[in-house]
Amino acid sequence: MDLLRIIVAIVLPPLGVFLQEGLGKHFWINILLTLLGYIPGIVHAVWIIAKR
Repeated sequence: MDLLRIIVAIVLPPLGVFLQEGLGKHFWINILLTLLGYIPGIVHAVWIIAKR
């Protein structure tokens, strides 16, 4: 299941974080990072998914 979440996180980073954490602070941080730059959003999403 984590592999699927990582693939989703690469395509759409906030969705990957949402599937892992829900609508918590990490989701909103990822929205901000994705708006500032796509790559930081991906890095944050993969880090959140791999952390668990």
